[in-house]
Amino acid sequence: MRTIHWIQAAMFAAIMAVLGFLPPIPLSFTPVPISFQTIGVMIAGGILGSRLGAVSQIIFLLVVAAGAPLLAGGRGGLAVFAGPSAGFLISWIAGAFVVGLLTERAAKLTVRRTFTANVIGGVAVLYAIGIPVQSFITGVGIQEVAIASMAFIPGDLIKSAAAAVLVPKLRDALQAVPSFRRAA
Repeated sequence: MRTIHWIQAAMFAAIMAVLGFLPPIPLSFTPVPISFQTIGVMIAGGILGSRLGAVSQIIFLLVVAAGAPLLAGGRGGLAVFAGPSAGFLISWIAGAFVVGLLTERAAKLTVRRTFTANVIGGVAVLYAIGIPVQSFITGVGIQEVAIASMAFIPGDLIKSAAAAVLVPKLRDALQAVPSFRRAA
């Protein structure tokens, strides 16, 4: 990777940090709060592509693991990777990769295609990894965790739609900047 690619990935890690300053929305029936950081996963994958989108999430999670309180609610440190949200946090890497992969393969990136990529990579992949890990860590049955997680779907679909509107426009605008062209 060229230096500019590291800078781009670090910029999107910083965007994830900024999104962490938005307060989480706790729900009484699950230890995992609603966070605005999942939209950052979708935007990173959609703009940076699969490889750099995943790298941006790795950078962000390494900074969090080092103790920076950048997760929603001011959480950070290694302990968050042993808590109920651990699977969802780790899934951000795969989620950004899948969103990026699907948007890279689109002949023309439209809002509809981006929304589909966001729902697959930014929602389904996150749930597929996060729910079983939460079940394992909390000792609650996977079916119960999955049912409780359904409360997140409306918000995740709204975030998917918002990112679907933003990503094609931002990506087109950034493609005009020679130093920001997506890595092949």
